[in-house]
Amino acid sequence: MKSSRENVASAIEFRKPDRLPVIFDAFGVSDVHRIKWNEIGTGDHTQSLTFDEWNCGWSRSEVKNMGQVTIHPLDSWRHLESYRWPDPDDPAFYEGMDARFAGSEDKYVLTDIFMVLFERMHSLRGFQNLLTDLLLEQEKVGDLADRIVEIDERIIENVSQRFPGMIHGIIFTDDWGTEENLMISPELWIEFFQPRYRKIFDACKRAGWHVWLHSCGKINQIIGDLIDVGVDVLNLQQPTVLGIEEIGRKYSGKVCFLSLCDIQKTLPFKDGEAIIKEANSLLRHWGTDDGGFILGDYGNGEAINVPLWKKKIMFDAFVSADRWSEPSR
Repeated sequence: MKSSRENVASAIEFRKPDRLPVIFDAFGVSDVHRIKWNEIGTGDHTQSLTFDEWNCGWSRSEVKNMGQVTIHPLDSWRHLESYRWPDPDDPAFYEGMDARFAGSEDKYVLTDIFMVLFERMHSLRGFQNLLTDLLLEQEKVGDLADRIVEIDERIIENVSQRFPGMIHGIIFTDDWGTEENLMISPELWIEFFQPRYRKIFDACKRAGWHVWLHSCGKINQIIGDLIDVGVDVLNLQQPTVLGIEEIGRKYSGKVCFLSLCDIQKTLPFKDGEAIIKEANSLLRHWGTDDGGFILGDYGNGEAINVPLWKKKIMFDAFVSADRWSEPSR
């Protein structure tokens, strides 16, 4: 029987896992152990305003969620002169990471960078500013993107040097889709963003890590391009928006999917029968006989109005439909 680490790696690399790998902290079940460096991220969610390590201000209402960036430190280019960039070589960034490996002995160890490029750019500049920049200020916004890429690369290099062979993958976040399409033209994405992602992902490959990417929305037009630059695991949480059969037909066997029933259409609003049907469809269309699927929970069920009993129905449906465990063969 493979360990959790081996089972996850087998699913990612299409080497026949022994069973469906899961990341489901709501039920205390996970094949993955997360190791964070000292990233502030969205900060203390009990506070109405917090600042991350990039000095972006996160505001919250009475609705429980991570909030959104409302203070953009580079909303004017003139602020560049006084802006203090995060220092990825500061030892404080990595202080205490050693202790976070406790309990990871047979697990797949995953680290992360939150808001890796596009999201970091619009959190710094503001969303409307950034979209305008991409058309009218390509030199300035290119310099901004390159500086972010350099910082990401240094974080990857520093973590891998401090913990050689102890980390197996890294997950990034960059939401790219609306409910209907990509946020920018695919041509602009390929020209501006794809080569920069390649640099970040190449740094991960040099470290010996799998590349995981979370991206919400209908990103069908760039999935192939993301695979081309090194994405190993694609975290898609709105499968009905993308089209379960379409995505399976085009990309099953080419990338490992980290997914679950749709967090906006199915889990909040559909009944148990629909949840079970979708779970079966996802495993059938997105997985292969050699692997390619990991069940990953959406952590904040309260924010999307999904009670635990619905998550339990979904979890049981995926486990029952597991195409890799011995009884299913």
